[in-house]
Formats: sequence, C-alpha cells, structure tokens
Amino acid sequence: MSADFTSFVVLAEMRTGSNFLEANLNALRGVSCLGEAFNPHFIGYPNQESILEVSREARDDDPHALVDAIQAAEGLCGFRYFHDHDPRILERILNDPQVAKIILTRNPLDSYVSWKIARTTGQWKLTNVKRRKEAKAVFDAEEFGAHVDGLQEFQIAVLNQLQRTGQTAFYVAYEDLQSLEVMNGLATWLGVDARLDALDDSLKRQNPAPVIAKVENPEEMTEALAGMDRFNLTRTPNFEPRRGPSVPGYVAGVVTPILYMPVRNGLEAHVSEWIGGLDKVPAEGLITGMNQKQLRQWRHANPGHRSFTVVRHPLARAHHVFCTKILPNGPGSMKHIRNTLRRQFHLDIPQDGIDVGYSRERHRQAFEQFLTFLKSNLAGQTAIRVDARWASQAQSISRFAELGAPDLILREEDLATDLPWLARKLGRMSPAEVPPVPADQPIALAEIYDDALEVLCRSIYTRDYLTFGFDSWSSRVER
Repeated sequence: MSADFTSFVVLAEMRTGSNFLEANLNALRGVSCLGEAFNPHFIGYPNQESILEVSREARDDDPHALVDAIQAAEGLCGFRYFHDHDPRILERILNDPQVAKIILTRNPLDSYVSWKIARTTGQWKLTNVKRRKEAKAVFDAEEFGAHVDGLQEFQIAVLNQLQRTGQTAFYVAYEDLQSLEVMNGLATWLGVDARLDALDDSLKRQNPAPVIAKVENPEEMTEALAGMDRFNLTRTPNFEPRRGPSVPGYVAGVVTPILYMPVRNGLEAHVSEWIGGLDKVPAEGLITGMNQKQLRQWRHANPGHRSFTVVRHPLARAHHVFCTKILPNGPGSMKHIRNTLRRQFHLDIPQDGIDVGYSRERHRQAFEQFLTFLKSNLAGQTAIRVDARWASQAQSISRFAELGAPDLILREEDLATDLPWLARKLGRMSPAEVPPVPADQPIALAEIYDDALEVLCRSIYTRDYLTFGFDSWSSRVER
C-alpha cells in the first residue's frame, strides 16, 4: 500500500455504477470498500449493524470515530459517499491529502432515468438477468432540474475544495467502469500492488436500452432538454451554472409577464394557482420546467416583466413540512428521513401514519421534537443533509442572485393585498381574490401554538426572523 494514502473515498451518487466500482475495488487484494458508511439511514448496507465494530448509533453520535477506525484498519479501506450523506465528515475527508479521492460521474440524464426506474421496480441491483424487472420512467423537467442542481452543487464544491488544498482526484466515468485497464490504473494510483485479471461479473447492467427508449414521455423530455448543452450534461464538474438557482421550479405567466421564483415553503401550489387565474389557465398550464436559455428567452419576450418570491413565517413553514412530509407515511412523504427521526430523535409519531389515537397533545410534542431536530440539522450536527424545505429562506433567496434576484419579496400574510396590486401593475385590473391558505392537517398550528414553540423556532431561524422582520406567529395571525 502507498504511504501517501491511509484510506479512500468514492465520491459518487445513486445510479452511477458505484456498486460495480466497489465490487472491483474489493477484488483487489488488500483493498476494502465498506459501502455507504455514512448514509444517514443505514450503515454500510441496509440491515447491517456496524462497520469495524463502530455501531450505527455510535457513528451517528460521533461520525469521526468511524473515520478514525477506517483510517486505522488493516490494508487500504474506504467507503462510498453521496451528496446527501453525513455532512459532518465532508470537510475532514476533503482536506486530508491522505484520503484518496475517487470521483465517479455519470451523465445526469442517464442516472436520473435509472433512478426513476429503480424506484418503480424496487430493484437496485441485478445479479441474475432472469430476475430483471422492467419499467419505464416518467420524465419530470422540474424534478430533473433539481437532480442536476444537487449533483453540480456537490461536485463543484468538491472540485473547488480540492483546488484550494492542492489535491488531485482520480476521475472515473460510468463508461470507464467496463475497462480493465482503467480499473488497474486506479489500483496503480492508489498505490496497491494487486491487479485484476478480469472485471467482476456478479452485477449486471439493469437498463441497457438507449435513454429515450426508457421513458414514457420522450417528446416531453426532448423538449425540456432542448436548451441544455449536451456536452456539459456528461461533464457535471463543469456544468453551468455552478451554483445557480433551480430554474425549472420557476413559474411564469402564459400571457401576463409575471415570474414566480418559489422558495420551498408549502405555498408554491397556492400561489401558482392564483397566477393561473390571471390567464384563465390551470396551474399546470403555466410555463414551468424552464432551463436558463428558456428563462432568458421568456424575459426577452416579456419586457416590463415582474418577478417575485414569497416567504413564510418560519414556524408555519416548519409545521407545514412536518405535517406533509414527516407525519404521514404514504406517497410523497420523506420515508427514509421519517424513519431515521423516529429511531434517532425519538419522534413520537405513529409508525404507519396517522391513527385514531393521535391526539393534539401528541402532535405538539412530536412537532417540538421535529423542531429540535431542525436546530441540530441546520447547525451541521446530524447525519441528514439540510433539505431545501427547511433550509433558511434567506439562504434560499440568496441563490437567486446569479440569474437575477426577484423584484419583490412578499409575505404570506400580505398576499391578499400584494398579489392583486402586482397584477394591476401588469395590466390585470380585475384579478381574482387570493384565497386563504388552508390550515395544515390533521391538526392546525393554531391548535398547538404556544410561546415555547416560538422561542425554539426563533433560535433555529434567527437569520430569517432578522432578515424579514418576522414577529411572533401569533402576532401575524392577529393582524
């Protein structure tokens, strides 16, 4: 083993071929790849209890203890790390030149479609071709835009940190995985003497057809991708923009020159429906799923356009994501995070979703526990990556600046007056009234609100309170 490296990390994502790369690394004598060691929902592999005698609970309490164990292990040990794995160790491993960085990339469109198919079939690995399950993906432009944004943000952060610390990585493209010469070249770079005589043949490629044949709506996919540079799609470390906003999530009027730049806070559908009313179209008839080129074209074709975003009181926003993504256990919920919160943070919610015994008192207690998790999560003290649904709104809005900040930042409590005012500015003199935002289900925030929840929320989202001038949630309701 080379004295230069004490361990290694495979920086990859789901559906990039990381299982196949791991299998070939483990086929090298003296090399051990230990799976997804810092996946917040399991350790190494599903149903595994520990790695190198470090339990999942011990890792969650102190992830650096597992890093220490990996670096001290016999031979050359490493693990796979994805962008949503425990963020507490990322700076350490990126700054340590004795941790070899293997960066595995794949065309984001291919990885996205593969991910969609795997979610549909439930088949994440294939060892027997006879057991292969077939399905087609439904391409979603907004979802794909978020997928690419997540990839490029992480990969560029890694690239820049390696540049700042004067390190180099070993880049492997998905297509390189089938090259015995490349795999042995990786062994040389790692400083191990072992070589492969052949590639691992236990894993089979699950979806070998061309990508256009693997989706149910190829015409919609082709149209959505028309403005994207296909060369950058295969080279995500240089994908443009480097840290841009999620443009596919923008909502533009069909006739009215209005552009909504959403912050994830639960008001997106409500506001979009009102915008659709201006042009007498349903919300799904508005212009969405744009890429940067199409956004520039829309702006050029709509002189005098106005853009806006909407912020929400932090307590109402946190309660909404709790009620819609954490509390239920059905489609659309964040099941993996939900299970982790129940196990690690003792979130007192029913395992299988809301039941008849779920009371207001239990709801308040569980929501307070969720807020406690958010406080740790936003402080970088948990293994779960900060999600856009609960990242600070000030941080979310700062990401708009690269392509143009919104003209207006509106507040939920002022939408009934501010949105009609904006519509009249744009020539819509008789806009529909803005309906009130429905209360969260199954229990509204008003039924459990108290000063203790407000104080806790303010300690979590101090920046949002100061930036947007939020007072207590009760003061907002009484206005």
